[in-house]
Amino acid sequence: MFETQLTRALKIQYPIFQAPMAGGVSTPELVAAVSNAGGLGNLGGGYLTPEQLRSDIQKIRQQTDQPFGVNLFVPEQSEESEEAIFQMTDYLNKYRDELGTAQNPLILKSSESFEEQVQVLLEERVSIFSFTFGIPSQDMIQTIKQHGIFVIGTATTVDEAKQLEVGGVDAIVAQGSEAGGHRGTFLKDASHALIGTMAIVPQIVDHVSIPVIAAGGVMDGRGLAASLLLGADAVQMGTAFLACPESGAHEMYKQKILSTNEDSTQITRAYSGKAARGIETKFMIDMHQYRGTIPAYPIQNAMTRDIRQAAAKANSPEYMSLWAGQGLRLANDQPAASIVKQTIDEASILVQRLPTIGTADNK
Repeated sequence: MFETQLTRALKIQYPIFQAPMAGGVSTPELVAAVSNAGGLGNLGGGYLTPEQLRSDIQKIRQQTDQPFGVNLFVPEQSEESEEAIFQMTDYLNKYRDELGTAQNPLILKSSESFEEQVQVLLEERVSIFSFTFGIPSQDMIQTIKQHGIFVIGTATTVDEAKQLEVGGVDAIVAQGSEAGGHRGTFLKDASHALIGTMAIVPQIVDHVSIPVIAAGGVMDGRGLAASLLLGADAVQMGTAFLACPESGAHEMYKQKILSTNEDSTQITRAYSGKAARGIETKFMIDMHQYRGTIPAYPIQNAMTRDIRQAAAKANSPEYMSLWAGQGLRLANDQPAASIVKQTIDEASILVQRLPTIGTADNK
């Protein structure tokens, strides 16, 4: 019933992608569980060293023989004045005082080598590669595809989707404004690319000839059925899996997911320097009043890393980055396989009802 062009190409049973949530949330256990349940598990590898990336890929393979994907961040050129960095470091020291961690930490690097990460994917023969924050060079995309790897890009506008298709990707994640985590916008400021999932998916579908994956606010079978009707070939679900047992999210993070409402998220640059949607925290509220310049990603991300890590150790969610989408009330703590099954079962019922929806017998 749910076979699409994309499920056939990827050799998966169901058109359900687990979002590649970086930062330790998409554990090998979560990725394998979703793939074993018939969906597509995805490893968020953007922050992993090449060695960690290889290790996680091998751990996934020990737990599943089904297809899975790996997501990386396209590198961005970011320059910031020494004065802006100095002022931000000084400002962040007050949080370090509260959390009992060292002031003025030494930052050796702000991001991993994208080229070295990609080399790991080629050597490990990963079958599906997705990326966000831009577009790799056409030479790199072609090299990846020549290794038999299916390539997926991320778009938040129709123009971005068009550029991705020209760039040679095989499919596109259409990221609606409801989505949790970092925005994938790369052609304009993220504040001008906040189009809802229901609006952006059919518009992208109408302007590209490759499969589209709907992302943002999809939490259950209703979201899957609606996305397929809008023309998507699959859905990508992130917040839906955050609180499941296989998720690597901190326990306080999971509790927040299960107890917070749909109106509790905001888009912020406070943690990383890049627009991202998360549950509003004390840190976000305070940083929104900061009068200086917040350094761009990945500089700010590196500068706040020690604070977020210290907050996790102290079980202090008000200083953690609690990325989440707007479907919060629909989240649950069921195992990943149960979430996949429930989503498919619910969507199946809805699709079977379609011929009668709106008829006299159904009123």
